[in-house]
Amino acid sequence: MGLVRLVTAVAIAVLAAGCASSGAVPRPFPGAPDARDAPNAPDAPDVPNAPSRAAVVETALALRGVPYRNGGNDPKGFDCSGLVQYVFAQHGIALPRGVREQLQYGREVRLAGVERGDLIFFAITSKEPSHVGVAVGGDEFVHAPSSRGVVRVEKFSAPYWARRIVAIRRMQ
Repeated sequence: MGLVRLVTAVAIAVLAAGCASSGAVPRPFPGAPDARDAPNAPDAPDVPNAPSRAAVVETALALRGVPYRNGGNDPKGFDCSGLVQYVFAQHGIALPRGVREQLQYGREVRLAGVERGDLIFFAITSKEPSHVGVAVGGDEFVHAPSSRGVVRVEKFSAPYWARRIVAIRRMQ
């Protein structure tokens, strides 16, 4: 019985860590600067030359149905931070690969002020952010969850997500 619990706990931890960073830059954005050298470095409150919110959302929504892939950062498969990095790369914005690093970009927004294109960060397994999605309007966001296996839209007001929101950042 103890071994079953251990295996179950390890499996849950692996699935929850689905937004692990690989450090890769998504294609087709070759030659993207390293995030530390990008003009939108973490100490800058806003991302210069940010794309329109509608364009970001349209790109993210076009990826619905793409399979989840741990460490994935292209249309063959995404994890959460890979999806966010890819979407913004399509609009010329180089974001870092990891959830915690992405949290350092843009400027903080209150939940009551969330708008299309904002990044919504969630704490899934601890108090630290471990998941991210893109707000699409209303109370919905698009993300690459590890369960059910595809990029999809969900309501961040749903009880599961609402109690896990830790931050919202605006890149525009």
